[in-house]
Amino acid sequence: MPLNIPILLTWLRVAMIPLVVGVYYLPEAWLPMHTKNVTAASFFVIAAVTDWLDGFLARRWNQTSAFGAFLDPVADKLMVTAALLSLLALGRVADLIALIIIGREITISALREWMAQIGASKSVAVNFLGKLKTTVQMIAIPLLLFNDALFGVDASLLGGWMIYLAAVLTLWSMFYYMKLAWPQIRERSEVISGARTQK
Repeated sequence: MPLNIPILLTWLRVAMIPLVVGVYYLPEAWLPMHTKNVTAASFFVIAAVTDWLDGFLARRWNQTSAFGAFLDPVADKLMVTAALLSLLALGRVADLIALIIIGREITISALREWMAQIGASKSVAVNFLGKLKTTVQMIAIPLLLFNDALFGVDASLLGGWMIYLAAVLTLWSMFYYMKLAWPQIRERSEVISGARTQK
């Protein structure tokens, strides 16, 4: 396993997951809810910055690796899933929204794994729509975690609207990737069906 600054930043993002979730389990006597919200939102923002920074540094310093390419999206998905589950427990995000976003991540991860196995991973490579979805998510989630006025703006209200937008983009990007992969899925299904017929 390679060990460099980009990968260390990715591991830092993984290490921050229990911090975002765990802060809400501390007793109110230790940490008031407002402080918990600020702490969790701050941790998430730091993690989101490392998500951009590790990729930037890996490309700039020519330190990209297969392990980094594997770990980076895993860290992202774990962070988003953990934050959404916390928001769900706090009643700040709807069940359906969390299901759409988490379900999409599972579906596309499985699709990409299957496409990689058949040598067609480039067909479902990350594109602008996927990046836009991620950007909206990464803004909406810390706003919902913060759950207070921010520079005169109701962060909870703004985050609520943005997480709905993220859910729409999530479905849109999922169907887009499925459309790209469909020719391969259909072709493979026909090959398997033909082989069974010959038997």
